[in-house]
Amino acid sequence: MSWLNRVRNSLSRVTKRDTPDNLWTKCPSCGEMLFTKEYEENLSVCPRCEHHGRIGADARLAQLLDEDFTILESPKVKEDPLKFRDSKRYVDRLKTARAATPHPDALTNALGRIEGHTVVLGVQDFAFMGGSMGLAVGAAFVAGASRALKEKCPYVICTAAGGARMQEGILSLMQMPKTTVAVRRLNEAGLPYIVVLTDPTTGGVTASYAMLGDVHIAEPGCLIGFAGQRVIQDTIREKLPEGFQRAEYLHAHGMVDMVVPRRDLKETLGRLLGYLAPAKAA
Repeated sequence: MSWLNRVRNSLSRVTKRDTPDNLWTKCPSCGEMLFTKEYEENLSVCPRCEHHGRIGADARLAQLLDEDFTILESPKVKEDPLKFRDSKRYVDRLKTARAATPHPDALTNALGRIEGHTVVLGVQDFAFMGGSMGLAVGAAFVAGASRALKEKCPYVICTAAGGARMQEGILSLMQMPKTTVAVRRLNEAGLPYIVVLTDPTTGGVTASYAMLGDVHIAEPGCLIGFAGQRVIQDTIREKLPEGFQRAEYLHAHGMVDMVVPRRDLKETLGRLLGYLAPAKAA
């Protein structure tokens, strides 16, 4: 045995520590490497460039609602009504999405309070098939509005969607008038309907309930639009302005009432609810 092997064997073994795979998060805007724990403590907002990262339904509910809220049961709908298949079966895509997220579909409702004001809060999760709107999302939206009518309280919705769910074809597009009728019922009952637009809100969601609120709030820098920018440019054959379809541009042109950083969102909603539904304060 060589002297090198004797020295190496005499050294005490040091167990290699396991390093978590999610220790760091890279900001998609500025590229800064951030400690995931600190990033999440900052509400998933980059401390360097203020980029507002996408967050899931549970994180959004916890950030906006007071303690002791109740997640409402999602309505049951017919899955895969068209028996759709592309490179994978639609039912398999649903299974994959449900394995990665804790909720059965892209829209989750909860009954709780924001700064002491009773509300039904709906949250779309972009991580679930791009937050796409299908039968389940349409049914969940109507159920949320109906619960708000029952409780005689405002309905607040946080949108995040790539549009209608293509695997459900025309049935997904039918959710646009369906949700519009639900908003009309809230209006007729005199109940506030507040929309919080988050990144991204596009397609049929933008063309329906996302733009029918009494008040529209947007997070900084979020994408809001119907058709994609390239499609619009190819159609009108003109170059679009800088920042087109971003929250700040839409605010400057009257499509959005206010742009509110995530850290101020709960306080802003509480103040609005105090104006619009003061009788519901605790």
